[in-house]
Amino acid sequence: MVRRSDYGAMTGDGASTPGSASGSAWGTGMQSISGRARADDGTAGPATEVTEAARPGVTSRPRARSRGRRLPGTSLLVLVLAVQTVLSVRLVRADTAFEDEATYLWAGHLEWAHWLHGASIPPFASYFSGAPVIYPPVGALADSLGGLAAARLLSLMFMLAATALLWGTARRLFGLRAAFFAAALFAVAGPTLHLGAFATYDALSVALTALAAWCVVRAGDGEGTGWMVAAGTALAMANATAYASAVFDPVVLALALLTGWPAGRRLAARRCAILLVVVAVLVTAGLLGGGSAYLAGVRQTTLARAAGPDSPLSVLSAAWSWTGLILVLAICGVIVSLAARPNWPRTLLLAVLAAAAVLGPLEQARLHTFASLNKHVGLGAWFAAIAAGYAVDRFVAAAPAGRSQAVTCGACVVALAFPAAVGASQSWVFSTDWPNASSFIAILRPLADHGSGHLLVEDPSIARYYLPAGAQWQRWSSTRNIVLPSGANTGGPASTVGVTGDGNAGVFAEFITRGYFSLVALNFADTTALDRRLGVQLHHDPRYRIADVVPYGTETLTGSHGTYVIWRHEPAS
Repeated sequence: MVRRSDYGAMTGDGASTPGSASGSAWGTGMQSISGRARADDGTAGPATEVTEAARPGVTSRPRARSRGRRLPGTSLLVLVLAVQTVLSVRLVRADTAFEDEATYLWAGHLEWAHWLHGASIPPFASYFSGAPVIYPPVGALADSLGGLAAARLLSLMFMLAATALLWGTARRLFGLRAAFFAAALFAVAGPTLHLGAFATYDALSVALTALAAWCVVRAGDGEGTGWMVAAGTALAMANATAYASAVFDPVVLALALLTGWPAGRRLAARRCAILLVVVAVLVTAGLLGGGSAYLAGVRQTTLARAAGPDSPLSVLSAAWSWTGLILVLAICGVIVSLAARPNWPRTLLLAVLAAAAVLGPLEQARLHTFASLNKHVGLGAWFAAIAAGYAVDRFVAAAPAGRSQAVTCGACVVALAFPAAVGASQSWVFSTDWPNASSFIAILRPLADHGSGHLLVEDPSIARYYLPAGAQWQRWSSTRNIVLPSGANTGGPASTVGVTGDGNAGVFAEFITRGYFSLVALNFADTTALDRRLGVQLHHDPRYRIADVVPYGTETLTGSHGTYVIWRHEPAS
């Protein structure tokens, strides 16, 4: 009697027919869904110990040769994580900070100043799409240690954790081979690589949701109260980190239901109830503790978000180009499960996992916006990759056992070079798709830091993050809202256009007439209509003179992305 080695699981040696217990935790009757038939290290446990001779189509091999060919599952996981690390690290210094990165890191530093020194801070909760007290302070700590690069590497740690949790989840559900291909497909996807070098809350939210899903599957087919509480806590934290992640809560609930179904409907229902109650209690407590500002932020950025100008078809087409391969393979997994011996809970679970890939794109299509689409498809791809890994596993298992199956598996591994090349290319585009701000910051630095006047900058987030004057947040206004000396504001855009709409032109004109701003910087690329009206007013106001005209984005291969025009207030003596 010998145990099936990890190498055997990888190449298919010893794998029986599709759907068999030895090849998948979703065996007949789903009796081994909790992984009880496997040892904790993923190798077959006593319930699946069989001789080589007892497996059809497999010849006996000497024990020494089998031991020499062992390839532990941990080695395969390390290989996947190493590839993901290399492909993401190359993006860490690809460009200056994106607006979102700058905003969250700047907010994190202010949060620390508020906690440690009682400094006043802006009402971040009223317009952030995630709780400002979770990711921003964590990201700011990394930024304090090593700047933007360290903050981006922190995101890489979160995405590596998400890949490892994907591996663990898929392995418990469908075996080692499925786990390898699931993790590999997710690890080299363009959105995954991008989030691994992007200092926003998205990577942390993906990791927390992945942890919740892993806890649910780790509980097996028992009630697993402790695991359900842990899963609910992780899921609530993910929802608080990024409000939009709540759209995937039903997927985790479905996992809890379907993995508990073999033990009975009542037990499965109790698992879901525990998970749902924990999430509901924690989220409700967080909203009540945060007060009206958090409620306003959730409503404005998530529940009642203003629609954009992009067509739904174009949004879905873009999402397809980034995660289409994973979705197609996931759908193939559902079809294969349907064609195998009847096992509707497994098939339904695969269908739910595959459907998760379209949740983000459908929500973005409903809102008619590309904004953050390449970030929001990543979490759906995490779930769909499990079903995709199952499909590849069943394809390999369909080959005759032995050399043919090993060759088939090897061919599938080589084929991963295609999605890896595509993902590397897409992630580079994602990570350089905004203007390089080096020249603009270099010119604005002496103008902003050597004074105490109020500044109107069209998109001030980059300047506030890079410049020491950014700590004096009351000085900075954008073309969406004017900050008063007290820290209060004049009111942002109309609710019909959301938090990213143009500010009220009349209000801005009044403050410019009063000489409120010592410096005005407009690039005519974001709030274009308002910029033009303000530009005309500034041109005719003798107290404002053009201090500089700064092309920005010229450091990238794509050339200039626009021009900042900087006016300085020079009152008559």
